[in-house]
Amino acid sequence: MARPSDAVDPVSGPINTAARDQRRRALAGGRLPLLLFWLALLAIPLFGFNEYVVSLGTSFLINLILITSLNVLIGYCGQISLGHAGFYGLGAYSAGILSAKLGLSPWAGLPVACLVSAFAALAIGIPALRLKGHYLAMATLGFNAILAVLFDQLVSWTGGPNGLLGIKPLTLGTFALNSQTRIFPLIWLCAGLVMLALLNLIQSRVGRAIRAIATSETAAESLGIDAFRCKLIVFVLTAGMAGLAGSLYVESNLYASPESFGFSTSILLVAMVALGGWGRYGGAILGALIYTVAPELLRTFQDAQLLIFGAGMIAVLLFFPSGLAGAGDTVARLWQRGRP
Repeated sequence: MARPSDAVDPVSGPINTAARDQRRRALAGGRLPLLLFWLALLAIPLFGFNEYVVSLGTSFLINLILITSLNVLIGYCGQISLGHAGFYGLGAYSAGILSAKLGLSPWAGLPVACLVSAFAALAIGIPALRLKGHYLAMATLGFNAILAVLFDQLVSWTGGPNGLLGIKPLTLGTFALNSQTRIFPLIWLCAGLVMLALLNLIQSRVGRAIRAIATSETAAESLGIDAFRCKLIVFVLTAGMAGLAGSLYVESNLYASPESFGFSTSILLVAMVALGGWGRYGGAILGALIYTVAPELLRTFQDAQLLIFGAGMIAVLLFFPSGLAGAGDTVARLWQRGRP
């Protein structure tokens, strides 16, 4: 009979106690910086910053959930999606319509938004992920284009180009979360749970399996991994996360507009994943920070905003192909090359 230390993992081969303990230590080491960073974020509303600063904080956390979900799909699993803003918008409009049009509790919009986006991903993923190549990218591209038209044309439900209004704020008894300061702790908690779940995922057997699929799907299947099943699960879960981000967006702004969920947003999200660092835990944080702060810093350069932003992205990706999260590794490699 095989001893526990002689168990075999279909991805990494034989597992011994030392390797397992090393992974646990790595997981614990990742939790402490995350905890300190998250406690520092909580200081934003507690220290009495104005609504503008707090709104930037809530936007950063929502963008972090969104970019993290896309980073899991592209960076860890190797599946390119060009329609992530569609799942984001689907979650936002699902939560907003339940509140503004159907008169249901805004709290119901949070799980419903996740489920609607996840089911949409399931319907797309079952046929698209069975095919090799970039069929998923093309399917999500078409999906995003269809949703953009629906958000704009279904005026009676979505408000059309004028946006969806009349969304009720979340309430706790008689306490309404109708300002950025009041809703910040809820978004902070949701984003923290998402980041903690990702930290556990990438250290788990499933995390090793999806990284193996990203490296070589054929090799992963030869090790006994069901590649289609793993890709579909990741695709559905990340779409549900995007739906959660959409519901939090609509509840924090009490408004939804089709302009926020178009194809250009999907492309920009993919760019933020690349800029932060593909398949790196800290890459999503850096990408979300740039995605939130850069438009505010470039607001005075309205005419040249896209030009400056694009040139900066090209420069970073040329000098740091692994993204900003991998800049240290790039510098270390250059240093080793330059040494005698």
